[in-house]
Amino acid sequence: MFKNNVGSLDRALRIIVGVGLLFFFFYMPEAPWRYWLLIGIVPLFTGLFGTCPLYSVFGFSSCPVKRT
Repeated sequence: MFKNNVGSLDRALRIIVGVGLLFFFFYMPEAPWRYWLLIGIVPLFTGLFGTCPLYSVFGFSSCPVKRT
């Protein structure tokens, strides 16, 4: 469906940030601002699937160039 445009280092960082934000969402149940941490779903999914819609819109890719 979407072309992979997220490189391996970028993917790893996105997954780490996403999991970290979601961890703090569940770790602090009484904080009134904790729902802002649900934004961690976005980097987690873009890292897991290897594609970023904003990268596609701007024509950017962090994947290494394949040379033949």
